[in-house]
Amino acid sequence: MRNLIRLSVLAALAVAASQAQAQTSVYEGTSIGSGSGKCSTYQMSVQVTVTGDEVKGLFQQAGRPQRHFEATRDALGTFKTEAVVGGGGTMAVTGTLRPDGGAVLLNGYCRFDTRLARRQ
Repeated sequence: MRNLIRLSVLAALAVAASQAQAQTSVYEGTSIGSGSGKCSTYQMSVQVTVTGDEVKGLFQQAGRPQRHFEATRDALGTFKTEAVVGGGGTMAVTGTLRPDGGAVLLNGYCRFDTRLARRQ
């Protein structure tokens, strides 16, 4: 009987792990900055990984270090947070993620409105 219980628990854990892994989605996109100064010459690449309601993003302006953000999305797929950038500054990060794609807005020294495509 104990072996049956152990096997049942292990099977349930394996199913839960495979379901959690199946719920991970990756989105990617690039955008050109807008705003004052040289903003229109800056290009930003964004990658967002979603597991359940957890949102983890990486973004990198060409020629600069990669940065990150973390957030929790709501039932509508929207999220809002801040990301630390060079010199102790921050960028406001807002976005919406849907099964077919989404968008992320990085707003700080420049504005990067990035359309995201879901990677298959």
